[in-house]
Amino acid sequence: MEGKMDAQAELRIIRAAYAKQILAAAGVVDVRLARAFAAIPREDFLGPGPWLVLRWLRNYVPTPDADPVYLYTDDLVALVPERNVNNGQPSLHAHLIHQAAPAAGEHVVHVGTGTGYYTAILAHLVGPSGRVTAIEYDGALAARTRASLAPFANVTVIEGDGTQVPFDAADVIYVNAGCTQPAKRWLDGLADGGRLIMPMTSDQGFGGIAPERIASAGAVFRIERRAADYLAQWISPVAIFPCAGGRDEESERALAEAFARGDVQKITRLYRDQDIPDERCWLRGSGWCLAYH
Repeated sequence: MEGKMDAQAELRIIRAAYAKQILAAAGVVDVRLARAFAAIPREDFLGPGPWLVLRWLRNYVPTPDADPVYLYTDDLVALVPERNVNNGQPSLHAHLIHQAAPAAGEHVVHVGTGTGYYTAILAHLVGPSGRVTAIEYDGALAARTRASLAPFANVTVIEGDGTQVPFDAADVIYVNAGCTQPAKRWLDGLADGGRLIMPMTSDQGFGGIAPERIASAGAVFRIERRAADYLAQWISPVAIFPCAGGRDEESERALAEAFARGDVQKITRLYRDQDIPDERCWLRGSGWCLAYH
């Protein structure tokens, strides 16, 4: 028993150091977020070890054994390796969650939960007075999320299409899959002042993409609702698993062309059903456009 307690005490120290390293890598100063990363055991969401770890320019490498210490690095860990589905890079999530700024008492909708690690971090941030609606398309992953998050009374897990599942007005919608267009459900579902974190990826934005090409194949946008207006800004390059229900061939082509033109970092607004001139639009879809001003 004493040895087990020693191991847990050691892991708490390792998690605290990991949290500091992750936020430093993300360039983020956020005490609440650091506490959340330090508090949530990553091993609780990744199944039994040893685990497969993925680093840039290398294939999966198994950890030497099932010691959770190997999970506290800024690396991806396999969830379904044969499909390239991973628990995402912690520093990227630290950056994106910081941009989402979930506050105590807020309602967060997490689209694409994987097995729930980052859902748990969001649940920690909103606290017992807040709540998280976790949506996962893949049935097997949704079941794992439900089991992993059973101790979290403020989380509801739903298996379904994150672009279609109805939810109560959200202060934060945190999307962890690459779409080619914003779902109407997300834009309608944002509360006034709500923030949508949305990765958009072309068909080149996933898999064995070279690091230097990511910026031209995927981008994460922060959309903030202000009454009927939507502010928009680019916040990160990204390569991420495609969003079921959030893609079609026509919008895929249009997005690839927009990335090829560049200027993604100049976007300031998302407009809905407004007649915005083409020269102001970075990307136009049916009933919406991302625009420069």
